[in-house]
Amino acid sequence: MARKYFGTDGIRGRANGLITPDLAMKVGQATGLLFQRGDHRHRVVIGKDTRLSGYMIEYAMVGGFTSVGMDVLLLGPVPTPAVAMLTRSMRADVGVMISASHNSFEDNGIKLFGPDGFKLSDEMEAEIERLLDCDLGTKLSKSRALGRAKRIESVHARYVEFAKRTMPRNLSLEGLRIVVDCANGAAYKVAPEALWELGAEVFSIGIEPDGFNINHNVGSTAPDALVRKVREMRADIGIALDGDADRVLMVDEKGNVIDGDQIMAVIAQSWMEDGRLAKPGLVTTVMSNLGLERYLAGMGMETIRTAVGDRHVLERMRQGGYNLGGEQSGHIILSDYATTGDGLVAALQVMAVVKRRDKPVSEVCRRFDPLPQVLKSVRADTALLKDPALASLIEKQKARLGASGRLLIRASGTEPVIRVMGEGDNKDLVETVVDDICAALTSGGTALAAE
Repeated sequence: MARKYFGTDGIRGRANGLITPDLAMKVGQATGLLFQRGDHRHRVVIGKDTRLSGYMIEYAMVGGFTSVGMDVLLLGPVPTPAVAMLTRSMRADVGVMISASHNSFEDNGIKLFGPDGFKLSDEMEAEIERLLDCDLGTKLSKSRALGRAKRIESVHARYVEFAKRTMPRNLSLEGLRIVVDCANGAAYKVAPEALWELGAEVFSIGIEPDGFNINHNVGSTAPDALVRKVREMRADIGIALDGDADRVLMVDEKGNVIDGDQIMAVIAQSWMEDGRLAKPGLVTTVMSNLGLERYLAGMGMETIRTAVGDRHVLERMRQGGYNLGGEQSGHIILSDYATTGDGLVAALQVMAVVKRRDKPVSEVCRRFDPLPQVLKSVRADTALLKDPALASLIEKQKARLGASGRLLIRASGTEPVIRVMGEGDNKDLVETVVDDICAALTSGGTALAAE
């Protein structure tokens, strides 16, 4: 059943479009009512990134939660994984992150965490949606039972200490020149501070948020700025976070981008050698490169694939008992430390390997040669995905790629586009196949009818 508000990563949309103060207040009320269990004083922690609309949504949600009797602890701009961690450590009943992750400032979103620090299940999100369409006026708290709100000042220090403790004991980053790009987002204070306290020489970009410049030509979705800075500073490594710092890409000393697949390969081998892998394998999505799968197989590890979205990865990790998973885009989940993707912690794991091996990052982080992979996004009616003619075209194109290639067409869960991904040993063939499908989608069905 299609959902009205929730997508693959919470509720996300244009600020004052889908995400209005009225909706934010109702989400606070509905979620607060759902998580009031027992007679104790209930409370929620709310964090946000640096978007201008964060103020509007934050205070609307405060109104919603307090109106149903929940106390609110405001964290200010912090990474999404910090919210998940603090929800547990502060014994909150609910955690909220106000962010649209890697999207531009015009968008915003609401991510919800349960008291265990994990994102909500589909069933819980469905119940919140049901409540959103109900009249909640009769369920509001009496005057004496209304909630209170206050800001918490020690948030940054708590998260920095948490991140630092994920590094192996007696191992520092001393001697490393690191450029960190914080995307003008939620980690603009904590990431440079943590790296510096671990001993690195740190050069920071994307640390001047103004409400409008989050992810704008910086961060993990625009790594060119980081590449230039790494070369300019002759740094050993570059780290690019996204707007809410739950994902990361890296850059080696030569300016080559290291994606999530290579990061997972580095961590997987390191943890396997140290006996830290809960199972011989990792969980990733259908978007990860076949080169990663072949590399892991060569070491006796399996690759478990899920639908796109870190929540699907985490769900499969929990079901199968895996402690490492992630996405090519840089969502890396290390369940020994966190209940969601954490870009900074994942980067620290990679840098620990760099320090131990005492080799250039370009050698440490190039674990396999990825197969040529082409990914394009098309603004088209997602109803086309149910068209039998499109299904026929896809099958024909899959046959062209053969057993050594893959083709994936899906609707984005965060943007109004259809994504087309193809990969295989023959790059020219992959590009032709992807372009043919994109052309059919762009035509709105005309090209499909002609097939």
